[in-house]
Amino acid sequence: MASPVHQPLENAEFDFILGHAPGPVLAYFTGTWPKVAAVCKEADALVREAAAAHAGRLTAVKADMTRCPGPTARYGVTSAPWFVLVTAGEVVATREGPLDRAELAEFLEAAL
Repeated sequence: MASPVHQPLENAEFDFILGHAPGPVLAYFTGTWPKVAAVCKEADALVREAAAAHAGRLTAVKADMTRCPGPTARYGVTSAPWFVLVTAGEVVATREGPLDRAELAEFLEAAL
């Protein structure tokens, strides 16, 4: 089974996914440096769950801040994890830092 979370390798791929998503997009930005790696891994699991639960209604995109510096700068991302909810090309909500399952569900309610 394919992953319910897209993982673009560069700016252009990130922008392509956002431009072709049929509905709201949950973009979450991660880092690989030791201070945030464990927290970002926890976010991976929660976002995979949310993407699977909302299949067909939500597109999830995991963006490595190093590989996708354009979107990182465009959305004002300064730390990881960082969540951005985009609907029709417009940012409708952002959230910095780790989220638990309930917080992520509440965050997604803004778009679904």
